[in-house]
Amino acid sequence: MSSVIQAYRFVLDPTEVQAAALSSHCGGQRAAFNWGLARVKANLAQREAERSYGVAEDELTPSLNWSFYSLRKDWNAAKHEVAPWWADNSKEAYATGLANLADALNIWNAGKKGQRKGRKAGFPRFKSKHRDTPSCRFSTGAFGLSNSDRRHVKLPRIGVVRTHESTRKLARHIERGTARVRSATVSWRRGRWQVSLSVDIERDEPKPATRGGTVGVDLGVKSLAVLSTGEIIANPKHLDAAQRKLRRLQRQAARRWTPGLKPDRQSKRWHQTQDRIRRLHTYVANARQDGLHKLSTRLVSEFDTIVGEDLHVAGMLHNRTLSRSIADVGMGELRRQITYKTTWNGRTLVIADRWYPSSKTCSACGVVKAKLRLSERTFHCGECALVLNRDLNAACNLAALAGEVACSTSSQSCGATENEPDGNPCKTAASSGAPGNGYRHGKTTPSVVKAT
Repeated sequence: MSSVIQAYRFVLDPTEVQAAALSSHCGGQRAAFNWGLARVKANLAQREAERSYGVAEDELTPSLNWSFYSLRKDWNAAKHEVAPWWADNSKEAYATGLANLADALNIWNAGKKGQRKGRKAGFPRFKSKHRDTPSCRFSTGAFGLSNSDRRHVKLPRIGVVRTHESTRKLARHIERGTARVRSATVSWRRGRWQVSLSVDIERDEPKPATRGGTVGVDLGVKSLAVLSTGEIIANPKHLDAAQRKLRRLQRQAARRWTPGLKPDRQSKRWHQTQDRIRRLHTYVANARQDGLHKLSTRLVSEFDTIVGEDLHVAGMLHNRTLSRSIADVGMGELRRQITYKTTWNGRTLVIADRWYPSSKTCSACGVVKAKLRLSERTFHCGECALVLNRDLNAACNLAALAGEVACSTSSQSCGATENEPDGNPCKTAASSGAPGNGYRHGKTTPSVVKAT
C-alpha cells in the first residue's frame, strides 16, 4: 500500500442561513489577510522612509516577522479592536487568511532574492470582495463526512451541509480505514458553493505492466489527439458549441447594464443573466474535464508507456487566431491527469523535449525537414517518398522515442520492443536505421516518469 494525497470535491446545497455563514467565514479570511498585509506594507514603508532620511540600519524601525505563527499571534492580540465580530466565525477562517499571506510574502521575498525559479511573483495585493474567489480552509475541529448518511458534510461552526451528489466513494474508503480527511476548503466558484476535501488515502501498489505496448500521443486543435496506433480522437469543441448561446447571453447582459452603478447595485435581471452565463461556463468546463478524464484513463489502462510532448501552452496562447481553440482543448490539464494516473497505475510516461521536431521528422527514414508550415497537414518525405498524415507522423516519432530512451538507460540493444502492439501503421522496416534522434544541438534527452 502507498499513501497519496487526493482531493474530493463536492458541490454544496446550503440553506440560506448556512450560505450566509459561509460568506461570513470567507469574509473573515479576507479581512485577516488585508489586516496583516496593511501592517506589513506600513512597516516596509516606514523603514524605507527612514532610510531616505539617512537613518542607520541598526536604528531603523524593527521589521515585522512574516511567519504564520507571528502573524497569528499579532492578530489574536488585535482582533478585539480591529474585528469585534471575530467570534461569529471559526478561528480557522482567520488562520486561512494569515497563512495565505505568509505564503505570498515568502514567495515574493524568495523571488526577489533569486531563491525561487520561474517568473518573479509580485508583492501581494489586497483581496477584493468582488475580484478574488471567496474561500476558507478548515484543518481543525469537526469536519468531514456526515455519519448519518452519504449526502452531507460537516463543517466547523456551520454544521451539517447537504451536498448535490453522493459522497459514497470517499465514505467507502473511510469505512475501510484506508482514508483520512486532512482538511476541508470551502469556496464560491461558478455561482455555487463547493467543498474540497484533502484526503490522505491508501492506494494499492501499482499494477504490473499490461503488455499493452507503447503509444505516442500528438495533441492538437483540429483533433484532440492522434495516437501512433492510427486512431484519431476528435476534438469535441465544447466552447465552440456553446458560443452562440454565450454571445446571446452576453449581449443581453450588456443591454441590462446600467452605467454608473457598481455590479452589486445592478438590476435583478442583470444578475439573473450573469447566473445563466456562469451556469453555461460551468457546463462547458465540466464537459471538457469529463472528456479529458475518460481519455487519460483509457490511455493508462490500455498502454504501458505513454509518450507526449512538452508543449509551451502559454506561448501558444499568444496566437490570436487559435488562442480560444487551444484553451478549449485543455492540453495542460490532460498532461496533468496522465502524469498522476501513470504514477498510480505503474505505467511509464515519457515527455519529449520541447524542441524535439516530431512533426518535421520522417517516421520511416528519420530525415528531418528544414521547414514545415502549419498549413501542410500531410507529411511528404523527399527521401523515402512517405506520405502520411502530419499528426500521425508526429505520433509515430513520439512512440519511437520511447525505444531510444530505453536504449539510453540500459545496456540492451535498440530495436522493436516486445510489448509493441501489432498493426502499428507507423512502424516500417527502415525505422531501425533512423539516424540520430532529431534533437537540436545542446538539448536534453526526454524525461521519464515512472511509478515509484
